[in-house]
Amino acid sequence: MFYLLGTDIGTSGTKTILMDTEGNLIAQDLQEYDVLTPRPLWAEQWPDVWLEAAKVSIKNTVKKANVPAEKIRGIAISGLYGGSGIPLDENMEPVRPCMIWMDRRAEEETKWVLDTIGEEKLLDITHNGADPYYGFTKILWMKNNEPENWKKTKLFLPPNDYVIYKLTGNIAIDYSSAGNIGGIFDMNNRTWSKEMMDAMGIPMSMMPENIVESTDIIGGLTKEAASELGLSEGMPVIASGIDCGAANIGLGVFESGIYAAAIGTSMCAALISDKPIKGKNLIVWPYLYDAQRLSYYFAGGATAGAIVKWFRQTMCQFEVEAEKNGGENAYDVLNKQAATIPVGSEGLIVLPYFMGERSPIWDSDAKGTMVGLTLAHTKAHIYRAFLEAVAFSLRDAMEATGENLGESIIIAGGVTKSKLWRQIFADVTGYSVVCPIHDVEANMGDVMLAGIGTGLLSYEDVKKWQVLDQKIMPDPQNHEKYNEYYRVYKSVYQNLKQDMKTLSRLSKI
Repeated sequence: MFYLLGTDIGTSGTKTILMDTEGNLIAQDLQEYDVLTPRPLWAEQWPDVWLEAAKVSIKNTVKKANVPAEKIRGIAISGLYGGSGIPLDENMEPVRPCMIWMDRRAEEETKWVLDTIGEEKLLDITHNGADPYYGFTKILWMKNNEPENWKKTKLFLPPNDYVIYKLTGNIAIDYSSAGNIGGIFDMNNRTWSKEMMDAMGIPMSMMPENIVESTDIIGGLTKEAASELGLSEGMPVIASGIDCGAANIGLGVFESGIYAAAIGTSMCAALISDKPIKGKNLIVWPYLYDAQRLSYYFAGGATAGAIVKWFRQTMCQFEVEAEKNGGENAYDVLNKQAATIPVGSEGLIVLPYFMGERSPIWDSDAKGTMVGLTLAHTKAHIYRAFLEAVAFSLRDAMEATGENLGESIIIAGGVTKSKLWRQIFADVTGYSVVCPIHDVEANMGDVMLAGIGTGLLSYEDVKKWQVLDQKIMPDPQNHEKYNEYYRVYKSVYQNLKQDMKTLSRLSKI
């Protein structure tokens, strides 16, 4: 029996799992951390926080598994969308914190790109539009606002590729991470666009030359890294890629036409397709499987699980303290209370735009909003409305594809721990919902990619792994009610859109 490791560097924590080559979960470990938000709509993280969390989670998992190091034959490392990527100097040391996906400071740069290059040209080459979400606009912000840091920067690397470099000494970037930077990646030819980089004044040398498949081995563990982690020197380290794509792999998604939503801190709801999907409101990059043929078309909330976590931390001190003192899990308490509240939270609508919003509305000024509050509403009503808001956001993302998505969708992530929330997703969307058996989707995908990359597993092998649970069917009556609430959800944003922009302007005065 041989074993494989999968490490996922997330926005709020890094998790590692160890599985055997028959798909059995043996051990896991999670290391948590925070996002730096020095100003409104800014979001940064120091890369060495990711590196240390990755090392500790790998080391702890290996220790917990208690299997011989020589039996562990490979590791794949996925990561959050690191926005600009980590700016590194000539010594491969970080110049500044990494501006991650949720950072939305690059408004002026976005406007410049649209005015100077034009959206049509951008879409033609990159299949993506321009927005502060994208890494290339964040790179331009650094160029324009931090000239000293720009002068020091020799290379940008995504979070997982930085960790891989530190463990192996080798530099590479996978197709999904390259494509997700947006406006400087040519989706037609699956390589960097010299035309776009020249137009934006971004040197080609700042991007890794070696673009690889997610199953490619980047290198072997150095002697120092192997000793620190309790693994064998030279053990293969596989590229993997963007964590939401790795999550889809972990859900067994290897074919065109499957819709899956990975819902954690944010939501990445995507259709995997082998044909172009027209529409500037979707984000697109090469998929982690068959990257030359398949693309990942997604929309989704900048804040999903994040708003529920915010509600728990901000509004639920009693439940949190009770949990700390040995009581029931605070989320379980809130879910039980919310389950007693009718569909639609008795006339309460929440807009989940707590960090602006990316696809499909692309609005940095969008605000978190509650509409319909009365003296009759309780904490349980508001909590349920937060759960419903994320489900409405998913439905909005699904409709943005303009495609027939069949009868079922896959939903993964921490949200699936809540039986109530799973049912709300089914009732709001009208689709049957299938969830994974284990809450290790991106990590599972990493293990699969590691197995394929090392030759221990084939695609046919991993397709046989039982990763999905039974379907959750929508309630037709609830779906009809939610249709009306969804129309209100959509109209509330349109009616408040200009006022939200005014609030953004006033908050900067």
